Amino acid sequence: MIEIITDKKEWSAQLAMVEHADFYHTYDYHHLSKNDEESPVLIKYTDGLTALVLPLLVRHIENSIYKDATSVYGYVGILKIHIEAKFNKADFHKELNDYFFKNNIIAVFSRLHPYLEESESILDGLGKITPLGKVVNIDLTEPIDLQRAKYNRRLKTYLNKSRRSCSVFEGNIEEHLETFMQLYANTMERIDADESYFFDTDYYYKLLTSKDINSKLMLCRHNKTQKIIAGAIFLKTGRIVQYHLSGVNEDYLELQPIKLIIDEMRIQATNKGYKYFNLGGGKGSKEDSLFNFKKRFSKNFKEFKIWQHIVDKRAYKTLSENHLGTQVESDEIHRGYFPAYRSPLQIISSFLFVIEGICLQI
Repeated sequence: MIEIITDKKEWSAQLAMVEHADFYHTYDYHHLSKNDEESPVLIKYTDGLTALVLPLLVRHIENSIYKDATSVYGYVGILKIHIEAKFNKADFHKELNDYFFKNNIIAVFSRLHPYLEESESILDGLGKITPLGKVVNIDLTEPIDLQRAKYNRRLKTYLNKSRRSCSVFEGNIEEHLETFMQLYANTMERIDADESYFFDTDYYYKLLTSKDINSKLMLCRHNKTQKIIAGAIFLKTGRIVQYHLSGVNEDYLELQPIKLIIDEMRIQATNKGYKYFNLGGGKGSKEDSLFNFKKRFSKNFKEFKIWQHIVDKRAYKTLSENHLGTQVESDEIHRGYFPAYRSPLQIISSFLFVIEGICLQI
């Protein structure tokens, strides 16, 4: 049986029954992340004692009767409340697919959670699962000194210098939110980040005050000037700490304050019994300078994957061809930007696109 949940109380009640979930799955994060055209839903499948939940954002496809569905930015996928030994995956796939088809949802996309590997085994066989790259994890079950011993040698030097010049402390909304917002915005402008990486005040406020989301704003102060020179937001759920957003004053880049903030959070999270500290991956899941920055902390990697499912191939093909202005062959239907009918036209070249990894938007 398929049930659609949109009520916050019921959504939260379902997640409370999941052994391992993350803040990305919550009602609040979905409503915080959605745009005006998207409707958050929690799809629940039950069969006997088996119960699965899949959070998605559903939206209409312009100039058509159809819809599609995507996940929020981050790591999501499907969650199990309970799976019986007699669970029939094929029956689940058929019922979920029938629901999508009957509701004119022609394509579905989700970024799978690299720390909750059950998503892949449950969805395998329905659509396509594609590995995109690595994310960096610090194993917080190891002793604090052993974690640091695995740091890149240059990173240790940077941290020693930074600790002599700076202090890390926990910020609060009333005193420090405006400062952090400015640090973050300036950083995004400096690196010429995509518009989707910029947020309004309401986003930060709700993120830091939501009862569904255990957030912490960490700031770095320059000891000599007493100026706040960097900040980061971390989000903690169950066994996992996520490095979410950060910004730094470019005049103090040589002090490496973000590295110091991450190191301090590592120590705190270890002392509080967390298991994973996810630093994420590179831009577009590539092994770029951002990825190299993160892997100086750890060589413990998790694989990040996405799930793409075309429910109605005929409708998908028609919409894609109308959008692209060219014929789409059946063997090309999963290639490149997904879904093809939402691809930015300026990057089109004979229907061959560069996958943008975690930044890819369905």
